[in-house]
Amino acid sequence: MRFVMFYHSLASDWNHGNAHFLRGLAAELLARGHQVAVYEPEDGWSATRLRVEHGAAPFEAFAARYPTLRGIGHRYRLETLDLDGALAGADVVMVHEWNEPALVRAVAERRQGADFLALFHDTHHRATSDPEGLARCDLGSYDAVLAFGDVLRQLYLERGWCRRAFTWHEAADARLFHPPSRPPEKTGDLVWIGNWGDDERTAELHEFLLDPVKDLHLHARIHGVRYPAHALSALCDAGIDYAGWLPNYEAPQVFARYRVTVHVPRRPYVRALPGIPTIRVFEALACGIPLVSAPWDDCEGLFEPGADFLVARDGAEMRAQLRAVLNDPALAQSLAGHGLRTILARHTCAHRVDELMAVVAELTRASRTTILDENNA
Repeated sequence: MRFVMFYHSLASDWNHGNAHFLRGLAAELLARGHQVAVYEPEDGWSATRLRVEHGAAPFEAFAARYPTLRGIGHRYRLETLDLDGALAGADVVMVHEWNEPALVRAVAERRQGADFLALFHDTHHRATSDPEGLARCDLGSYDAVLAFGDVLRQLYLERGWCRRAFTWHEAADARLFHPPSRPPEKTGDLVWIGNWGDDERTAELHEFLLDPVKDLHLHARIHGVRYPAHALSALCDAGIDYAGWLPNYEAPQVFARYRVTVHVPRRPYVRALPGIPTIRVFEALACGIPLVSAPWDDCEGLFEPGADFLVARDGAEMRAQLRAVLNDPALAQSLAGHGLRTILARHTCAHRVDELMAVVAELTRASRTTILDENNA
């Protein structure tokens, strides 16, 4: 089959966590013999900021680390895009929610009377934080929405934004995200990989990360981008080493050098979109590092809290949980092993491709049935 995918960026992961899943998804499809073409806007903010801050080197490193993805990426400008040419021969067209509404609508127009399936892929909280923006996309002609949480799937259906919707969580690219065969020597206690963001979890980062690190006198490092001056000052006050942007594919090597990590979900997910862990949980567990999480409701039963990771309901409990993991090697080993086994059993990109192919098969059958009914009418 030929998959044509419109995403924000394949080559850049600067402030773009979805790049991990997109790369793993594309690699898995290619490994199964499918054709894949990924289109990304030439002026996309992620690639633009990465190039401004780090030059061409990250893009060259990406090509070297993902040799199977060479040649599948295509950069375009919306005003000059030959969309008909891009869609020629497509069996499945996937459009991510970070695309311009004009592109989303243009694909919808081409879908009418065409042979391909059109899928809209949502991996963000905009359905709750910016519903007017999503409503402008006009998804009526899309065959289905792929939502990275069941609560999001239900939201699309309840608001009448689409005809059909499927739950399709993110997952770990197990080809790259795994524990090292020869674990390196630990160089620190705690590492956190994440962006400061738009004040969506400032109080939570202080309560569940900065303050516990400071109070426990941990040797800690943070990787991420978009840290304002007040955030950098707070890191300095907590004695945390700020190491800036980290190429996503280097996360496994970094996790391997630290003894524990934490998950601090953004407020919109905790309050409005329970059941969605975001890619960071999958990444950490796949790499075999013990994880302590701030509260989030795993209402879909993706994991086994208490066995895959520990949960801290407040700052005091975060201190206690971190102290327990750091002082009890057996507990740390149990968490790391259990979390890794859960990822390998249920949450790899290979599992998600299996789910995707099942969705495609179901939609294809439904489309053929509709055509037969129309012909027999």
